[in-house]
Amino acid sequence: MKKIFLLLTVFSLISCAELQDVVNQLPQSGGVLSNADIASGLRQALDLGIDKQVTKLTQTDGFYKNELVKILLPEELQKVDKGLRDIGLGNLADEGLKVLNRAAEDAVKEATPIFVNAVKGITFDDAKNILLGEDNAATQYLTSKTQTELYDKFHPVINNSFAKVGADQIWSNLINKYNAIPFTNDVNPDLTDYVTQEALSGVYTMIAVEEKEIRNKVSSRTTDLLKKVFALQD
Repeated sequence: MKKIFLLLTVFSLISCAELQDVVNQLPQSGGVLSNADIASGLRQALDLGIDKQVTKLTQTDGFYKNELVKILLPEELQKVDKGLRDIGLGNLADEGLKVLNRAAEDAVKEATPIFVNAVKGITFDDAKNILLGEDNAATQYLTSKTQTELYDKFHPVINNSFAKVGADQIWSNLINKYNAIPFTNDVNPDLTDYVTQEALSGVYTMIAVEEKEIRNKVSSRTTDLLKKVFALQD
């Protein structure tokens, strides 16, 4: 037992030493990579995620045909979906889901300027913590800086989008038909907040996908700066 404890202690010390070596490679000034280089590399990584992944979400079916982020009914309304399908109204249920996702696709168009401003604000200290963090550390940073502002932008757009694409009529028709099914309890949900939260989750999910690719696949580091900066975390 003492030998095992000693081995674990030695391993722990070695791991700490290796981590410190990585930290020491992040220069406070000068060196092969400057503070500005490291921060710029993280900005490039986030810009790439925004450009490649968030843009996809704004397209038709960007949410609806992406299983990672497709918006489904909230749990308390799953019975509506099932009830309609059970009586042969699957097409109506599908249309109800589609308009929820269309509203999210519409709202995400508001995201890019907010993300761009947040990315510009990354400091060297931010970059150092992100670089040595988890696979989604950059996404977590972006979430902390943008979530409140994005919610405020998304919510009215989704509300208006529901009216524009006829979601209000579709859902009214859908729920009225469900409520007409014998022995069911009536429901009357307000889905705007739910879809707003799901749209936000989808945006951050797709940025995290790109971040993980850059961290783990050298081939995804498409600029010299990305290669140099993320080599420090390898």
